[in-house]
Amino acid sequence: MASDRARCAALVGPYLSGKTTLLESFLFATGAINRRGSVKDGTSVGDSSEEARARSMSTELTPARMTYLGDDWTVLDCPGSIELVQETLNALHVADVAVLVIEPSVSRVLTLTPVIQALRARGVPYMVFINKVDTLTESIPDVVAALKEAAGTPMFLREYPIADGDTVVGYVDLASRRAYSYVDGKESEEIEFPEELSDEITIAREEMLEVLVDFDDAILEKMLEEEIPEAEEVYEKAAKIMQDGDIVPVFFGSAERSHGVRRMLKALRHDAPPPEKRAADLGFEPDGEAAVQVFKTFHAQHSGKISLARVWSGEVSDGQTLGGTRIGSLQLMVGSQAEKISKAAFGDVVGLGRMETVRTGHVLSAGADSADASNWPEPLSAVYGLAITPENRSDEVKLTGGLQRLNEEDPSLTYLQNEDTHELVLLGQGDIHLQIALDKLRTKYNVTATSNRPSVPYKETIRKPVTQHGRFKRQTGGHGMFGDVVVDIAPRPRGSGFEFADKIVGGSVPRQYIPAVETGIKEFATEGPLGFPVVDFAVTLTDGQFHSVDSNEMSFKLAARVAMTEGMPKCAPVLLEPIAKVTIDVPSEYTNKVHALISVRRGQILGFEPKEGWNGWDSLQAHMPQSELHDLIIELRSLSQGVGTYHADFDHLNELTGKVANDIVQARAEARKEERER
Repeated sequence: MASDRARCAALVGPYLSGKTTLLESFLFATGAINRRGSVKDGTSVGDSSEEARARSMSTELTPARMTYLGDDWTVLDCPGSIELVQETLNALHVADVAVLVIEPSVSRVLTLTPVIQALRARGVPYMVFINKVDTLTESIPDVVAALKEAAGTPMFLREYPIADGDTVVGYVDLASRRAYSYVDGKESEEIEFPEELSDEITIAREEMLEVLVDFDDAILEKMLEEEIPEAEEVYEKAAKIMQDGDIVPVFFGSAERSHGVRRMLKALRHDAPPPEKRAADLGFEPDGEAAVQVFKTFHAQHSGKISLARVWSGEVSDGQTLGGTRIGSLQLMVGSQAEKISKAAFGDVVGLGRMETVRTGHVLSAGADSADASNWPEPLSAVYGLAITPENRSDEVKLTGGLQRLNEEDPSLTYLQNEDTHELVLLGQGDIHLQIALDKLRTKYNVTATSNRPSVPYKETIRKPVTQHGRFKRQTGGHGMFGDVVVDIAPRPRGSGFEFADKIVGGSVPRQYIPAVETGIKEFATEGPLGFPVVDFAVTLTDGQFHSVDSNEMSFKLAARVAMTEGMPKCAPVLLEPIAKVTIDVPSEYTNKVHALISVRRGQILGFEPKEGWNGWDSLQAHMPQSELHDLIIELRSLSQGVGTYHADFDHLNELTGKVANDIVQARAEARKEERER
């Protein structure tokens, strides 16, 4: 079913599956480009950024406009790295359909589960394109069977491979039973039906129809009466069921040689749902007043900020005001190249120039005074962090500005100023993700930053009470300073915080000086005898002395600090380390390895269970020290083909003693010494 509205397809799949090469072949086949570029040579439309070409991998979403048989399309090429999956999630929010690009490998099917779950969660129908069949080492039906099991969704081959040794050289359309031979760089040529494959093709066609009969009574009746459905009926029924998200058709080819590429384009044209369906899912009326949704933000060095958006209703004009902000320019994009236009209609994907206040996820409407992001999902939570500092101290403001822009481009990349450790921490989805961000800071915003492992926000507390006297006395030429206090210092239950009280009688410490005593105690507590903030303790002011002339608030604040400095070491101080409650999600075959990983990292396993809705996956719960989480994601992905992940939340503070604690305290003392010497 073709559409007179512009449509949008997302290319998704794991790293190295060949999505960018498939985009290049799409653009060449449709005449959007005159010459096919190469990912390897750095000449492709996708992967045009400096960071992408340095790594030979997609580092951000690439939009590309094309026209095929009169239909306008925008194809969104999404990065394959699990660390850059936020780009995929954002693209799927606005896509009518997705093409899941995979390699012909049963063992690699495992890496597809996260993106399949993302497709399901967002209700996006999809097709599968098995790429690289010119170097086939495994049976395509075997790959489809494994994929079907992993996805938990009915799938079927729309075509059957014709092979010459280990290379697929053509296919048979299972609906029409017509055979075709691939031609490098061109459309396939029809050939005689391969009779030697007749039995295999008959079985494959019956398997396809068996999938369809579960969703269509008309085909079921014909099958029961042993009547063969017409090809056109099969095409029509398969397209409708796929658009509802109930089945997934599977195609194959070689993007590098343009094999199966035009076949894939035809399938998109006839089988993909119209944009009205996705608009309705998101609550938009195509014929209503102008409205767009921003799903990607770019900061280009020469053209400034570009907000990539899809038009969900009405017509948008250059210079128009949407959501209270005027459009600086309107453009269609093919990779990094932009073509200025005056108008855009429902379904179009456009670049909106210089809309500085607009953020990713914003819906901008002609009748609204401000942007709205109520239907936009929350970004991914961070699983990896680095403490960063600018090489040049004068670049601190520039660094913060660059980080703000990077967060606009990728909401899963965040940063915070840690109040406990006083570090600026860059947070994201893994080391590659953060290294790309640091490269962008250097190349786009001229800020070079160094990175280190973030400090752990250890605390300390006390285990026994003590009564302590503290006096501060200083005699100068004029008024002196005099403060004298007696305090009871005592431990409190874990998590109960700090408590101050006074039991002064007879005015031994005047009322106006008591708040200064509490202030002095709180200031001391920012760095206790072990070098860390002190928590869960109580101090009671019981007695003291004052001088009618020399006493003041500062004197009593300093007297309180003297009492704490001398008293706290007598209270059996102990180190506290933060413990997180961690949920780890991995394929079931790696569960035992994760158990061992948790134990090695001083974790306590709380239990595990099958991950709901994820075939063959487990969720493990554990308590783990925060100090063990820094590179957990790296090891977790290493042992699970790159797909394992986790979520952690602070749970409690736990006493830490022995050699580990002694090493931490010693390292802290050395760091404090270096700070003082600087």
